Amino acid sequence: MREVLTTLEDAAKMVKDDELVTTGGATFHRAPMEMVREIVRQGRRGLNLVDREPAIDFDLLIGGGCVSKIRAGMLAFEVFGLAPNFRQKAEAREIVVKEGACQPIIAGLRAAAMGLPSLPVKGLIGSDIMGVSEVIGGYKQVEDPFTGEKMVAVRAIEPDVAIVHAQKADKYGNVRIEGPFYEDVIKAKAAKKVIVTVEEIIPNEEFRKMPEATTIPHFLVDAVVEAPKGAYPASCFNYYDADYGHIQEYMKWANEGRFEEYLNQYVYRRGER
Repeated sequence: MREVLTTLEDAAKMVKDDELVTTGGATFHRAPMEMVREIVRQGRRGLNLVDREPAIDFDLLIGGGCVSKIRAGMLAFEVFGLAPNFRQKAEAREIVVKEGACQPIIAGLRAAAMGLPSLPVKGLIGSDIMGVSEVIGGYKQVEDPFTGEKMVAVRAIEPDVAIVHAQKADKYGNVRIEGPFYEDVIKAKAAKKVIVTVEEIIPNEEFRKMPEATTIPHFLVDAVVEAPKGAYPASCFNYYDADYGHIQEYMKWANEGRFEEYLNQYVYRRGER
């Protein structure tokens, strides 16, 4: 096994301008925030983002000027409403928003993970999402060859990069996610490159003792970074809860047109949070 342990800075350099990027976790839970902050610091531009249900990770990339297009089932801050930078940039037409739904996005990622050109889903036929997405080219109505039933074929979504935050990994890139996996394993299989940040690096012997607890195997991972509190202000199961006070402060600064101040305080001045 090759060692893939590296620095945050070098791992972020693997994300190139204009690439298709997906992130792990869901809403305010196990989002790869430390890597997101580093991508903003490095000034990445033109990223295309895709995920089922992102939140502050996508919104920070948008607010940092890194994003040109987004495709998601929803991008919201749970009980706090819509993601503020996303809403502002979308209303100003400064980013392209591809209307989506959760299950078709999962199906597209799953198709790529399985090496298939598409996978069928139900539930979109007759909706406005179907019409919008047909223009974009991601969905197409088809008939099942056995029953003639109308279905929707979802084109495979193959991200250039998947960025995941987990609890533990070894220096070879074996990863252990504690708690819900969400679509992280599917994303790791679907993406061309996989970057994982973790709360702590543990010895490979620990993985050998409990191989069944390995969530993402080393051969899928291109870089692993030790990043304690790497999901903050989102939560990381067994380590810390989401900091909803910080999230409300984030929203306040974004909604008041002071987001550059937030970036200066919490992103560019690394370590001060």
